[in-house]
Amino acid sequence: MINLRESQGSDFDELWRIDQECFQEGIAYSKRELAWYMSRSRAFTLVAHRAPGQAEQKPGGRILGFVVAESDPSRVGHILTIDVRPDGQRTGVGSLLLEAAERRLVQEKCEGVLLETAVSNTAALAFYKHHGYSVIETIPRYYLDSIDALVMGKHLEGGRLIEAKRARVKKT
Repeated sequence: MINLRESQGSDFDELWRIDQECFQEGIAYSKRELAWYMSRSRAFTLVAHRAPGQAEQKPGGRILGFVVAESDPSRVGHILTIDVRPDGQRTGVGSLLLEAAERRLVQEKCEGVLLETAVSNTAALAFYKHHGYSVIETIPRYYLDSIDALVMGKHLEGGRLIEAKRARVKKT
């Protein structure tokens, strides 16, 4: 069974290691960057973990992935990153995290949500399109000063038309 919870301070090193597993050098966050995004005043981090007793590696259960998102006073949320361990991909963990983040953004009165992903990340593109996201614009040379990013957006419950906002965070 997979459970979701708020991130705790003791999770940080493991979350950073998961980010390193999920993204190549230069795209993966440094510890300082990840800590900064997670600590922003309107940000939240949700963790997916296997319930204790099911292939656990520590007493609280094994962390399978996480999402960092934030709300904005303009009522547009932003998925800053969503990371799932390679062995947890294609198991529904990413969907649980994304849907939980979207529900939280709705609770925080967001009417839409934005994210960025590399044009070359076909798995992420398919995942987000499956969850109702549409491409809004392309940002040239966004990653590693050489890989274009797609800004993708979605209306949330009661949402209005989303206009692209270049938040210029690194990835999802």
